[in-house]
Amino acid sequence: MNWIHAIILGIVEGVSEFLPISSTGHMMIASHLMGLEPTPFLKTFEIAIQLGAIAAVAGMYGRVFLMDREIVARIMTAFLPTAIIGLVLYKIIKHVLLAHVWVPVATLGIGGVLLIVFERFLKSHPATVNEIRQIRFAHAFMIGAAQSLAVIPGVSRSAATIISGLCCGVGRKTIVEFSFLLAIPTMLAATVLDLLKTDAPIAPGQWMILLAGFAVSWAVAVLAVRWFIRFIGRFDFTPFGVYRIIVALLMAWVLWHQ
Repeated sequence: MNWIHAIILGIVEGVSEFLPISSTGHMMIASHLMGLEPTPFLKTFEIAIQLGAIAAVAGMYGRVFLMDREIVARIMTAFLPTAIIGLVLYKIIKHVLLAHVWVPVATLGIGGVLLIVFERFLKSHPATVNEIRQIRFAHAFMIGAAQSLAVIPGVSRSAATIISGLCCGVGRKTIVEFSFLLAIPTMLAATVLDLLKTDAPIAPGQWMILLAGFAVSWAVAVLAVRWFIRFIGRFDFTPFGVYRIIVALLMAWVLWHQ
């Protein structure tokens, strides 16, 4: 891995982590296209840029997460099913699902279709919940259960939480902010688990690459989150569904002809 790879992957992580397009799927596809082998250092680098994305959203929403007990209670209720499923299926996720680039390609396409279908269906069902404090605990648990599907590469954590929240009658801006807050414990727990499972040595020259990836991911994630909040105030999620389908078709064509 070189500096160009680090910058590209940092951008990919920062852009895709909080948008409903699947960061894991895009990271796998980007690494495959650049010919990067799944080395121990690449795994460590992915952890570093995940931390960058976490730092971005924590800096923007962390005060809300820590200061409001009602919000914290709902976030932790949603986090519970994901934590359980992530621990139970860790080995399957890392050694089976993440080993095949066709998995995120397929789920990217399927997820895109579902985003478009749900948008059409939900337009006739107006939101009834416009504040995070109004989300029922049962609905928070359902949103967390939907998020747990994101252990499958290509299934967007953001898309899963947003779609399930909309189905529960939560407003667009509210469920997006809830998704951002839910990302803090979810991504932090996943990163800590990866760190505990990773014991790869880091050469002196590799530390700067890790720091560069972290910084790029953080900066891009801040911009992506701010842009996303403005976007959903004017548009729905259909463009993201179309994008996912296009990427899936292009990647399927590339893989088929290799």
